Amino acid sequence: MNVVLVNLFGVGLIIAIVWYFWLSSAEGAVAAVTSTGMQETHIVVKGGYSPDTIAVRAGLPVRLVFDRQESDPCSERVVIDAFGVSAELPTGEETVIEFTPEAAGEYEFACQMGMLRGKLVVT
Repeated sequence: MNVVLVNLFGVGLIIAIVWYFWLSSAEGAVAAVTSTGMQETHIVVKGGYSPDTIAVRAGLPVRLVFDRQESDPCSERVVIDAFGVSAELPTGEETVIEFTPEAAGEYEFACQMGMLRGKLVVT
């Protein structure tokens, strides 16, 4: 009986881990367009990225403002490979990243270890 309970607990734990890292998602956001034509979104970094999905339009400059509210070493850097962006995120400070996506598609951003993930949806 104990073996069955331990196995059920283990399977439940595996399902929880898979859901947390790969299947769960926070609600996305559409970047607001400022008076200067810049698409801007604020992203809170605390156990993940919130929002973790951001919709932007191709051809317009994007400004992502990351606000790191934790000291976990995994979240000290954000990388957006598709746009050649890698930025340090100091705790308690806002970090601004700017680039212009030219082509529609889905582009991932992540911490340097790839455990915290987000997505830019360019239309």
